[in-house]
Amino acid sequence: MTKELERAGLPTVHVCSIVPISKTVGANRIVPSVAIPHPLGDPKKSPDEERALRRRLVEKALAALEANVREQTVFD
Repeated sequence: MTKELERAGLPTVHVCSIVPISKTVGANRIVPSVAIPHPLGDPKKSPDEERALRRRLVEKALAALEANVREQTVFD
């Protein structure tokens, strides 16, 4: 899906927990997430820690969205 959106001119970020799968499907901008059952959070953290974690991931995804990429790029 991300590849088709990019082809249509819509920059897309794939936030995922398994980076090799994102590479296989052809995502251009890849942001690694936390874990498969909780990609954008960690229920073991306090609410404040989890909020900060989510904020960092969203900010990283927004930065990836702004980046001009020509090939698959992982934003660690």
